[in-house]
Amino acid sequence: MVFNTTYKNEDYDTESASLAGDKFTLFQRVKQGGIGSGRLIIDKTSPKLNLSKLKFSEINYGNIELRPKGVIIHYTGKLERFSWIVPYYRLVIYNAQSFSIHSNGNFIQFLKNKNYRENKKFIDRMIQLKSDFLNLEYYDY
Repeated sequence: MVFNTTYKNEDYDTESASLAGDKFTLFQRVKQGGIGSGRLIIDKTSPKLNLSKLKFSEINYGNIELRPKGVIIHYTGKLERFSWIVPYYRLVIYNAQSFSIHSNGNFIQFLKNKNYRENKKFIDRMIQLKSDFLNLEYYDY
């Protein structure tokens, strides 16, 4: 679900808590080494994410926030801020020539540049949290 979070939004607060879980506590944030990625440059997006009206000549940036049951992708356009809530059971990550996050037919594709390389450890931690949450033990016999 995509929400306009430029201003306080009660619907966003309840949906983010139900789909992605409550925010991590301060102790958990410190223990994990942070719960937010650095900014990533958005290359392409699906039309359903309401970015078609945000096309302009400036670079679009986004970042990823970890939650116990999912992730929230925050991105801006002009003066508005949007948040896309993706629970772990719907999160699909493609890491080929570009890095992209998919869910329910929607996607955000990020450039693989210096910003991506700085966030590589964060992305690995996000994949590990997803695996731990879904209890994916493919290679354990």
